[in-house]
Amino acid sequence: MNISYAGIKTKQRYLGDRGLIALISLLSAFVPLSTDLYLPALPGMADYFGVSSDLANLTLVMFFLSFGAGTLLWGPLSDRYGRRPMLLIGLSIYSAASLGCALSTDIYQLIAFRILEAIGGSSGFAVATAMITDVYDVSRREPILAVVQTMVLISPVSAPVIGAILLRFTSWRGLFGALAFIGLLALAGSIALQETLRDRHSGSLVHALGRLYVVARNPAFASLLALFSLPSISAMAFIASSSYIYIRGFGLSELAYSYFFAFNAIGMISAPTIYLKLSRRMSRRSFVMICFGVIILSGMLILILGTRSPWMFAVSLLPATIAAGAVRTPGTNLMLEQQREDTGSAAALMSCVGIIAGSIGMSLISMNRGNMIPVLGMLYVLIGVISATLWLYISQRPYVTRIPDRRAAAAAG
Repeated sequence: MNISYAGIKTKQRYLGDRGLIALISLLSAFVPLSTDLYLPALPGMADYFGVSSDLANLTLVMFFLSFGAGTLLWGPLSDRYGRRPMLLIGLSIYSAASLGCALSTDIYQLIAFRILEAIGGSSGFAVATAMITDVYDVSRREPILAVVQTMVLISPVSAPVIGAILLRFTSWRGLFGALAFIGLLALAGSIALQETLRDRHSGSLVHALGRLYVVARNPAFASLLALFSLPSISAMAFIASSSYIYIRGFGLSELAYSYFFAFNAIGMISAPTIYLKLSRRMSRRSFVMICFGVIILSGMLILILGTRSPWMFAVSLLPATIAAGAVRTPGTNLMLEQQREDTGSAAALMSCVGIIAGSIGMSLISMNRGNMIPVLGMLYVLIGVISATLWLYISQRPYVTRIPDRRAAAAAG
């Protein structure tokens, strides 16, 4: 990647532009890293503790709920006290809690440490998006978002495979030890980080947290936030059910499961690049609409073919995986453009609502253990229909700040 400093508001003395992008990518990847790495061990953990799969799944559900709540704390605080101090505190909590997970002696201890792990890790996730707005102006933001999201999406590919391989040499405890190491690595990068926030808010802690309400009242930001959070429901329903579908449903080994999981995750990696290429040939509005249509068709394929074989299921799911990943880049950029102040609070709400939506999907699929594939297919169809309908309405509202299409920019260039 060739770095051009046009469109960059501030430069990093120690990390440089590449180092900053790498750190933002790592911080943004804390959700998939903290979940996908130990997904292959989830059924075995339930057996180890002698608990039901529903109780073991609380290590996922409570993590996501706590992660979402944590972003609501760290985002406004980073607007008040700066990005770097919040990262140093939060990542220290994450690393210590990950070690606590590795040393847990029962499922309830593990759930408690997962909550602390989520609260600490949410600092990085909330601050990372705000840092992109701090450093890059609107002319550079969308390509940077695509680069970061591409790098982030490598983790769903690599984490389950690495987790399955590590399980051959260690237990599930070793996987949480690996998460502690990742936390320390991010902490080291944050120590080298120079503060990116130039104008901090004044006022008390209560005032800082109150900015969440101010941002949430912005109709353009709130409506787009609701819309672009919907695909998280079906996406996280798949993540929560994937190990049970492949390992217990189709009878695959943990390593074979990781390969099938990676197959779909590779589709996500290609999604931002697909958007950058196609957005030079079609409008942003048309591209997003096509993606929601693809999600609907993919859901129908899952309903028709998904139960026949693991390959049929994976191939049917792939178009929805690509489409859901492709709308993230334009969706994120549109939301950030609606809220040019209080970007920490805006990023916190984006993270929180997306994670809550994902938790809803995980809960829905957990209530239908016997019919996971049909329920998953129906979820994709419903989410696609609702999202397409909302997009047709919201994208034409006068209160939504529009961004020039990349197609127009390419023609002007």
